[in-house]
Amino acid sequence: MSTRTKIAIGGVAVGLLLWPLIGFWFSLLVVLGVPAVAYLMLDPSQRRRLRRINRNQIGR
Repeated sequence: MSTRTKIAIGGVAVGLLLWPLIGFWFSLLVVLGVPAVAYLMLDPSQRRRLRRINRNQIGR
C-alpha cells in the first residue's frame, strides 16, 4: 500500500470517528482543513519540491 493511500484511509477513519462527536460539517472541516493548513505552512521551495514529486509520480 502506498503512503498516499494510508494517509487517505487515516483521514477517512478520523472523519468517521469525529462525525458522531462533533457533527458532520465540523468533522469535514477538520479532515479537509488540517492537510490544507499543513501545505500552507510549507516554505515555497518545499511546495515546489512536493509538486514536482507529485508530477513525477503521475507520469510513472
